[in-house]
Amino acid sequence: MKRILLDRLEAWGAWLVFHLFLALPLDVASAVGGWIGRHLCFLLPLTGVARRNLERVMPDLPADERERVLRRMWDNIGRTAAEYPHIREICFGPGARVTVEGGEQVDALRDDGRPGLMFSGHIGNWELLGPCAVRYDLVLHMVYRAPNNPRVAWLFQWGRDTRGELIPKGAHGARRLLEVLKANQHVAMLVDQKMNDGIAAPFFGIEAMTSNALAVLALRFDCPVVPARIIRLGGAHFRLIVEPPLRFAKSGDRAADVRAAMTLVNAKLESWIRQRPDHWLWVHRRWPAP
Repeated sequence: MKRILLDRLEAWGAWLVFHLFLALPLDVASAVGGWIGRHLCFLLPLTGVARRNLERVMPDLPADERERVLRRMWDNIGRTAAEYPHIREICFGPGARVTVEGGEQVDALRDDGRPGLMFSGHIGNWELLGPCAVRYDLVLHMVYRAPNNPRVAWLFQWGRDTRGELIPKGAHGARRLLEVLKANQHVAMLVDQKMNDGIAAPFFGIEAMTSNALAVLALRFDCPVVPARIIRLGGAHFRLIVEPPLRFAKSGDRAADVRAAMTLVNAKLESWIRQRPDHWLWVHRRWPAP
């Protein structure tokens, strides 16, 4: 009974916050979310986790610059949350809210008649990746972590292309991934967070538990793996950057091939994060304790 009550309270709170930001003009919502992030969320204990992560993997970054990165990180997180109700306006509304670099890569992925994979990380406003693909008529099935509270599941569908599925992580989701790839369809996933049942692969020079699903699927279906990220240009304006596909080698040693592939993916993520460390979600406990 207590669990049901807590779920209902969480759902009501999510509905209220969502609709408060939806009622605001996009630029105002983004600015308010950024203010909440850098002034209020910055005070949360999670900032300590982020600070330790930064100190560990970017030790040459001066202390004052680390603090600026953390403030800007929270600003980006706050803006991303506040912009979520406005996804349709950002991606499809009047005015250029998302410019695209590498659109020819999306065209190639859509038109090659093969299954395909796209990956990104929690960088910039990562929620815009799937909706932006719709502009190119590319249907992306998105892998996600289903919420513990089913009463907030509607949030995950907001602004999505109804032709693409949200495929939950887990055994059922894994079977569905195989089905859609066998049908020559396309899947996108965020691959930058810790996965305890994954494999150890270097990330910023430290072995970190990493999901291996991307590599396993790419090697099984011999399909293109396209890196993409959304960067924030300022306020609620963005650029989608789509890069040429990564190539994963096959040596005959499956375990070694999967590790080599995920090492390559982690290196790509690391290069993005080093370019804009304030864009990444440092609050996750990505690395094992030293």
